[in-house]
Amino acid sequence: MSKILIGKYAGTIYQEKGGYTGAVALGFGPDGKRKRLKRKGRTKSQVLDRLKEAVADLEAGVKTPVNYTVGDAVEDWLAKGLRGLDDDTVINYRSLARKHVIPLIGKPRLGDLKADDVDTWLDGLTDSLSTRTLRLVHAILKRAIRQAQARDMVTRNVAELVKTPKGLAGRPSRALTLEQAQAVLAAAKSSRLHAYVELSLLTGVRTEEARALRWDHVVAWVDEEEWRPVVKAGFDHERFAIYVWRSVRAGGDTKTEKSRRTLELPGRAAEALRRHHTRQAAQRLKAGEVWQDNGLVFCSTSGRPLDAANVRRALRLITKKAGIGETWSPRELRHSFVSIMSDGGLPIEAIADLCGHSSPAVTGEVYRHQLRPVITKGAEAVDAVFGPSKSA
Repeated sequence: MSKILIGKYAGTIYQEKGGYTGAVALGFGPDGKRKRLKRKGRTKSQVLDRLKEAVADLEAGVKTPVNYTVGDAVEDWLAKGLRGLDDDTVINYRSLARKHVIPLIGKPRLGDLKADDVDTWLDGLTDSLSTRTLRLVHAILKRAIRQAQARDMVTRNVAELVKTPKGLAGRPSRALTLEQAQAVLAAAKSSRLHAYVELSLLTGVRTEEARALRWDHVVAWVDEEEWRPVVKAGFDHERFAIYVWRSVRAGGDTKTEKSRRTLELPGRAAEALRRHHTRQAAQRLKAGEVWQDNGLVFCSTSGRPLDAANVRRALRLITKKAGIGETWSPRELRHSFVSIMSDGGLPIEAIADLCGHSSPAVTGEVYRHQLRPVITKGAEAVDAVFGPSKSA
């Protein structure tokens, strides 16, 4: 048995079960019982180092449990640190954490984690993840340790000391050609997402905006006087528009203030929504008491909001049927709209307005002169390029 002195604390190191145990006396607790801090290791020097770290943490006010790991810190962050984020972001963080963080760097004790460990972990992911995804998984670790710091579980955040390396180049977004777009529209007719695809491809709305669209934001031009929601005015009119004023982001806000816009619908998009409204009414009757009336244009068979993953899977089935593969994503419908409208001769300034990412000068001009601006150029161009709906 070896006696040691760490600062003002006296202790001992002794052999136990094939290794060594070290203990320092911390005095007596309120109940009169002796308080001791223990650490174990394979060698005396290892135990001594761990005792020194434990005493330093004690004096700094750190209260990390002996077996509190990096994985525990990440799990705690997933449970407490994601409040206020939208559902898609939460799902993405949890998926990345449980695939690339917890199993690969989660085993070490949080207090034992070194910057070199973080470097090695990130370097091991550079051949499989894009640079953007590497930044996300690195951010998860940094935020988890930052939360542990705030709770006096660790003294410093070693993940903050490491620079994120470059990973694989991300797949650039693609755009459908006009011929491919026509094939996708034809293949979508038998899908529950037919109107979703028509609206996304023919107006350029973001997928997060389409999933948040409500029926009271689909409006008809009535008696050449005003726009009224189709839930009251019906579809027996010639002109229709949508208020793109919401998204599935936290709080329901659009991506930016500039993204709030009103778009007149091309004829075939309006016809697709009319048919979709009829089918949804039948689905609501079939669902009965199970139906959740959220007023959403696009929802599940029970009225619940659409999950982004379900939209991706449904679109892949449509693009596969269209003969263009299964690697297309919903956001690429928006890219396709921009590309096809540009090829059709629509000025880029007008396309920017339609997509909600115009310059401050253009946005200011539009919103200064019209309280509820209805952009009609896109509808006219879409009808010219794609042609009217056959039923119309």
